[in-house]
Amino acid sequence: MATREAVWSRLSLVIEPELGLPLTDLGLIYDVDLDDAGRNATIRMTLTSPMCPLAPEILRMVEEAVRGVDGLDQVHVEVVFDPPWDPRTMATDEALEVLGLL
Repeated sequence: MATREAVWSRLSLVIEPELGLPLTDLGLIYDVDLDDAGRNATIRMTLTSPMCPLAPEILRMVEEAVRGVDGLDQVHVEVVFDPPWDPRTMATDEALEVLGLL
């Protein structure tokens, strides 16, 4: 049986290719949902832009990372744009500093 903590831990290893920061630090991962049995995960996330040219690669990296969690059978990645990504309110202080926004 997988845990939310294990999924979040794996997600923290996924680096946004253009910015070089973890998706979790950028605030791009909105939610992790596991079914009651802890066998199926749904990841709700966004991208830095709806027209992100690396979207397929980022989604592949997220799915691969989460598939590495023991006990998971299925991973579904759902991309949403509501709320729109705003690094000033969604990113960690460390990410804001690297981005020059702090």
